[in-house]
Amino acid sequence: MTDVDHVRPVPDGAPQGVPSGGDAARLADLLRQAALGDERAFAEFYDATSARAYGLALRVVRNPAHAEEVTQEAYLDAWRSSTRFDSARGSAAGWLLTIVHRKAVDRVRSVEAATTRDETWNRETAPVDHDQTSEAAQASLEAARVRNAVATLTDVQRQAVELTYFGGYTHTEVATLLDVPLGTAKTRIRDGLIRLRDLMGVAS
Repeated sequence: MTDVDHVRPVPDGAPQGVPSGGDAARLADLLRQAALGDERAFAEFYDATSARAYGLALRVVRNPAHAEEVTQEAYLDAWRSSTRFDSARGSAAGWLLTIVHRKAVDRVRSVEAATTRDETWNRETAPVDHDQTSEAAQASLEAARVRNAVATLTDVQRQAVELTYFGGYTHTEVATLLDVPLGTAKTRIRDGLIRLRDLMGVAS
């Protein structure tokens, strides 16, 4: 037999049934009968211990739905492995709760691993705005080209161009700041722009 119909779903909250304390000797006897295939004995064992089993599962997994699943898995495992119970090594309730605890811990680890996988997947597959990234990279390259080109101008050309296009000054204001005639300022600006155009390969 691979399953037992009498292992019922654990209801919400603490399961109802025979008080969970039970009689240690009686529980051990019920488990020994279950090992011989007695489903009624196992059903009685379930009723006597399910409240404690579910309570332990809930304390570990902290999720009622997971606790119910863990409890059912533990009882199915207990039914299938009941022949391995040895009363000389501990009580029947303790043997059962060991199975519950192991399965509850496994469930917590499984949930945590799934959460980690989901977070990693979301992080690695998050959409990247390629347009913005490309534009930013292009702008950075263009700025670098301009700076490099400006650095090749003569001092007077560079001053005039920087004041006009980076400083936002008018030709008249540039002439005043540089203390040169307006025509001279315009010439420096024009010559500087022509040189920049040639260096950057911009068509006239």
